[in-house]
Amino acid sequence: MAMTMHVKLERLLSMKGGKGDSSYAKNSQAQAEHARSVLYLLEAALDEMQLTATDSAFTVVDLGCSCGNNTLFVVDRIVKHMLKRYESAGAPVPEFQAFFSDLPSNDFNTLFQLMPSLVTNASLEQCLTAVDHIQRSYFAAAVPGSFYRRLFPAKSIDVFHSAFSLHWLSQVPEAVTEKWSAAYNRGKIFIHGASEATANAYRRQFQQDLAGFLRWRSQEMKSGGCMFLVCLGRTSTVPSDQGGAGLLFGTHFEDAWNDLVVEGLVDAEKRDSFNVPVYAPNLEDFQEVVEANGCFVVNKLEVFKGGSPLVVSCPDDAAEIGRALANSCRTVCGVLVEAHIGEPLSHELFARLERRATLHAKELLDQLQLFHVVASLSLA
Repeated sequence: MAMTMHVKLERLLSMKGGKGDSSYAKNSQAQAEHARSVLYLLEAALDEMQLTATDSAFTVVDLGCSCGNNTLFVVDRIVKHMLKRYESAGAPVPEFQAFFSDLPSNDFNTLFQLMPSLVTNASLEQCLTAVDHIQRSYFAAAVPGSFYRRLFPAKSIDVFHSAFSLHWLSQVPEAVTEKWSAAYNRGKIFIHGASEATANAYRRQFQQDLAGFLRWRSQEMKSGGCMFLVCLGRTSTVPSDQGGAGLLFGTHFEDAWNDLVVEGLVDAEKRDSFNVPVYAPNLEDFQEVVEANGCFVVNKLEVFKGGSPLVVSCPDDAAEIGRALANSCRTVCGVLVEAHIGEPLSHELFARLERRATLHAKELLDQLQLFHVVASLSLA
């Protein structure tokens, strides 16, 4: 049963594709800002890598790349930073290649339509000065598949990067959806504010998933390689207190589901069988797994304040804030919701979420702040 649930979610889960109003490409400005805010930590991690002379390409992977410009921006920064390091060291400059990896359901078509043209036979100076949205100085390919499984040949990757993806679980814990279980998440659609048994089931699933992720990456990474990870995090020691993630995926979103139940559009059991497969860990959750794995050394591990996921042009416009929250939830959860209750009811759900968020606009703008776990790892 676990494998069936795992495969089902793996085939369904994706950020909203295309370029429409609720697409990831149009609703990932907050992720872009948060990614830029930790660039100095990424570059510091890259500076710790030893430059080695090699005939093979320097290989960068973005895991959980999704389908917007954010992945292109980060990969371009990694490549240009390493080009500068090779130039400064007077070392032979290798060719660069980047693999963009996400679940098969990801909209790779939109991603590659956004990708700039390859600069061929260019000098080092031309590569360094290439405008990132017009030209790229690396070869590119897509690698569809779950990062909770093996994806690449042994010792083939120099840099692994993953941002805003590892908080997505490989599956909703089985016990959370089984009525007889103490962890059954009755009346809720997320871990935030759930029972201790539910919260612990989510925590175990996260740690099991992260252990598998690290096991495969330890086989795929080259000696001297670098892994830089960013995911939703929390400061609380209590798993059921998911902080900003709770306000984003619970609270008003959960109330909107309850509206559908009260109005007779969805029955309670249908609601109870939907759970957002996200877990925001704290540092202890993360570190326990890394230490138990034993394959990696932690160079940096901290909780970083990322700010609000709501990007609005007019902070006093309650309607704009309501739309922003509804679009944020629809972008990341819409595909799962549609698969669960169908497109018409999904539209009704997000309309109710927008109305509720509009009524609580000031509270959302003041209180909805996300934290991220930032980790820099290298092979032990």
